[in-house]
Amino acid sequence: MSTTFGSSSLFSRNLRKDYPVAVRGEGCWIVAADGRRYLDASGQAAVVSIGHGVREIGSAMAEQSGRIAFAHTTQFHSESAEKLAARVLSIAPRNFQNGGRVYFTSGGSEATETAIKLARQYFLETKQPSRYRVVSRKQSYHGSTLGAMSVSGNVGRRAPYAPLIPEWGHVAPCFCYHCPFGKTYPECNLACADDLDVFLRSSDASAVAAFIFEPVVGATLGAVPAVDGYTARIAEVCRRHGVLLIADEVMSGMGRTGKPFASQHWGLEPDIILTGKGIASGYAPLGAVLVAPRIVDAFEKGTAAFMHGFTYQSHPVSTAAGNAVFDYLETHKLFDRVTPAGEALHKALSPLESHPHVGQVRGLGLLQAVEFVQDKSTRDPFQKDSSIAEKIRHAALEKNVLTYPSQGTVDGSRGDHVLLAPPFIVTPEECQLIADALQYALGKVFPA
Repeated sequence: MSTTFGSSSLFSRNLRKDYPVAVRGEGCWIVAADGRRYLDASGQAAVVSIGHGVREIGSAMAEQSGRIAFAHTTQFHSESAEKLAARVLSIAPRNFQNGGRVYFTSGGSEATETAIKLARQYFLETKQPSRYRVVSRKQSYHGSTLGAMSVSGNVGRRAPYAPLIPEWGHVAPCFCYHCPFGKTYPECNLACADDLDVFLRSSDASAVAAFIFEPVVGATLGAVPAVDGYTARIAEVCRRHGVLLIADEVMSGMGRTGKPFASQHWGLEPDIILTGKGIASGYAPLGAVLVAPRIVDAFEKGTAAFMHGFTYQSHPVSTAAGNAVFDYLETHKLFDRVTPAGEALHKALSPLESHPHVGQVRGLGLLQAVEFVQDKSTRDPFQKDSSIAEKIRHAALEKNVLTYPSQGTVDGSRGDHVLLAPPFIVTPEECQLIADALQYALGKVFPA
């Protein structure tokens, strides 16, 4: 069974596309209404960490809803939200200990919106009202709401909404494979990090409230980790200019890269961390904003009231799902599985790099990507109208493997990759199935 053009009442992502109907999940697999089984190599946009169909999570949500499903946060807290906040802080970077707090949202875009407002109000509380701009990086993506789009630097995703969103400034990404300066690491001396300093010196740093970035860039660049030294340099630049540092870990957090938060690979201690996706493994809509003690302290000494809110923030059933996922991760030691599983996936994918149109296999933990190039020697991308990533996705689907394709890798228009982020329970055999499906897809898209 699938929904066909004109047969659905849903306003779908693409009104000309047919969609199979998912009816069941089993570990790393999704089963459609027609019985076809799909290997979820992307974790449904790097969301599913513990696997599909874990009944304990649904049971925990049902139990919570049977006790109390909703209580508005202007009047009540819930036990499930309090518990999950403490647990998330317990695995966060050390500067969040002893006084940090967590603001729960319904997803990553809401988390970004919250962080933007939080940064602005922090500077009102500390008597610096001129600071309001949030600087980000070119080719970045931080969410789909207008506020989140304003700090996203992906040209293609911004374009339709350009009249609606402000331009607060974007600096170079840390992307060695397509270095914006044409340099080579480490001889580059981290020119991409220094670009933030150059921007702040030339663009009225006294109006900048925060800098936001992904320690491992997810969908928009395709699993690109920061290089050693980068995060320390940008943290120092932010401190020197009095700017808050926001780490967007909506995709890379909650164990996806092999540590609870990707920031911890480099000892980074941001002022604010955003997370989502894996925090409830897709079992409920949930995101979170981790707020360091010094930010909390400014509010407590000031108005104490954050002028922002969502009806469903800290939702009892969603946070119960988060706690149940946390229980499952701990009981089955799934955080410990990410690094070896990531190594198995990379080993299976590595032979693809011998293909003339595979530029790079890259990533960290179970957040990996395969980038496709037109010319391997020059790293030139395919033109947008070639739709290479989508063609690869479609061909891999013939082998029942689901990937997460993206275009605009290089400049917001050109460049193709597929993102791979399977559940933490993925086996070496399933990793090989993923690699085999991509090898088949390459042969189908680029016939000899």
